[in-house]
Amino acid sequence: MNVLDLALNSSDSQMAFVTLAAGMTFNDIAHKMGDACFGFLGINFVWGLYCVILSWRRTKQLKFRSHQDQEEFLNELLPKLKSGAFDEATEMCEAKSLRALPRLVLTVIANRRVGYDGLREQVGELIQRDLMGPLEQKMGWVATTIKTGPLLGLFGTVLSMIAAFGRIGTGEKVAPHMIARDISIALICTAMGLATAIPFSYILASLNIRSRELLEGVGTGMTHVLGCFRPAKNKVAANAR
Repeated sequence: MNVLDLALNSSDSQMAFVTLAAGMTFNDIAHKMGDACFGFLGINFVWGLYCVILSWRRTKQLKFRSHQDQEEFLNELLPKLKSGAFDEATEMCEAKSLRALPRLVLTVIANRRVGYDGLREQVGELIQRDLMGPLEQKMGWVATTIKTGPLLGLFGTVLSMIAAFGRIGTGEKVAPHMIARDISIALICTAMGLATAIPFSYILASLNIRSRELLEGVGTGMTHVLGCFRPAKNKVAANAR
């Protein structure tokens, strides 16, 4: 009986020790991961800012500075295309090949023998794949940054609160500044997550507007350009209407 009691007491003591050790280890991990959330939040912010810069530079590079600049370009280009002066039109587009519209016009001139319908299909594929595809990818990462910021902040908050209550739960006398430190980390993580999401939300809205303006400008310009390659019978029918 004494041996059995001793064995049971020993087993209970081992279980209590394992539980205590696991609890302390978990609190230590929570404390360290709460501190590490600062790094995660920083990486998330830097990555989002990098994608914003790339998207902003790409839209600025591809679109004309203003609607008037694009109109002037088209007013000079369209007569050349209608008269069949493709070499002059090519030189004109190559001088502004960084812009999306001249780049697409070069493709149209190079493949003009495909026909009107074939050119329309090629232009549509190029706009979606080469023009809007990379922009949508970068802006998608910005949207991910916006969603991830508050989640990382909440994660750091929860971990820091676990560490704070873990100190209190030990039953030992804990200095108030230690508890205050864990709670301050929790609040700072939340603030950093929100500080990432709020400005990036406005920036993403601005990028969406710029990309929409780019798409509308390119679409309008290519409609005029492709009109120069429309079959003559279609042009006559259109004029008759």
